[in-house]
Amino acid sequence: MSDETFRLRVESDIRTLPADAWDACATASTSCAESKSSLNPFVSHAFLSALEESGSVGASTGWLPQHLVLEGEDGAVLGVCPAYLKSHSQGEYVFDHGWAEAYERAGGRYYPKLQVSVPFTPATGPRLLAGSGPQAETVRQALAAGLVALAKLRKVSSVHATFLTEPDAGALEAASFLPRMDQQFHWRNEGYADFEAFLNALASRKRKQIRRERREALENGISVHWLTGPDLTEDVWDAFFGFYMETGARKWGRPYLNRAFYSLIGERMPERILLVMAKRAGRWIAGAINFIGPDTLYGRHWGAIEHHPFLHFEVCYHQAIDYAIAHGLRKVEAGAQGEHKLARGYMPVITRSAHYIADAQFRAAVAHYLDRERRYVAETGAELSELGPFRQQVVADANGEP
Repeated sequence: MSDETFRLRVESDIRTLPADAWDACATASTSCAESKSSLNPFVSHAFLSALEESGSVGASTGWLPQHLVLEGEDGAVLGVCPAYLKSHSQGEYVFDHGWAEAYERAGGRYYPKLQVSVPFTPATGPRLLAGSGPQAETVRQALAAGLVALAKLRKVSSVHATFLTEPDAGALEAASFLPRMDQQFHWRNEGYADFEAFLNALASRKRKQIRRERREALENGISVHWLTGPDLTEDVWDAFFGFYMETGARKWGRPYLNRAFYSLIGERMPERILLVMAKRAGRWIAGAINFIGPDTLYGRHWGAIEHHPFLHFEVCYHQAIDYAIAHGLRKVEAGAQGEHKLARGYMPVITRSAHYIADAQFRAAVAHYLDRERRYVAETGAELSELGPFRQQVVADANGEP
């Protein structure tokens, strides 16, 4: 593919792009592109368009869509990239507030910036949606170069691509983006037959702790239910949104998502959603929303209107493991931060982002910071792995060591 065979353009509304064309690029960018079911739920047209159509994302919220589209000579969509012009750094989970403050103290203008991500979603997935076949890497490189060109066209200080796959990280680094590392906690399914088999892989003290948590979480007449597909009625969404607002208002001040968003995803992708809901005395009292990927259950956020000991751990972490084992999923990603997840079998893993800084002096300062930060993240991850709940032999086996 040469420069004469394609063109790049920017779309400010994902709904102007055919869903099939977008999803074809996104599906082929995953590790198993044989079927529609391999589509990462967060980069699907259904999810991203629900954010825009509901008004959760848009100019009024400081997330102006600037989706990059690569087309062939015949107008066929060859690749796409979800991107946003940002006037702040909220809802990203890879923190650059200190960079913004430093640049503006030095007389620069940090905002607006370009953000390549899924809004409000700290989950690794493809960002340079490049299709499949022999031209995929060329398309990926063209999208990466297109982001630099768009940054210059919009006169922004920087471009930030977060929660990247390794191929996307590599393409962006080749386009002069600076690499960054962070850490999350994920649970990995080692072929467990059931939750008890997972517990048997843990040290005795940790095993007893989790059994106690699960037992006490369901005291006071609490029951837990898995809701998906046709179970996701508007009444259920009303209850869950109440939890989200109650907990989100305390956690973030102003929750990011609105009620319309949940109705839209419930209508458009119900089979990709799992609500884990807790009920007491005939009413829903707490719940967690998860998205079902090709081989991963993605835990997103939770909320509650009643607070009971260990209910958060049960609804968010233990039930997610139960579901993953029952449905043969390879792992559970439980969102950002949270060293408390370690004791519940969620081990540290590296996440990646990449950052293009336009100003040469500022770029040098950020590069120096990131070099030190990467060493710190790697050292911290190694230390935390030593503190994991697994029996030593199990940890050794998982690492591929004798």
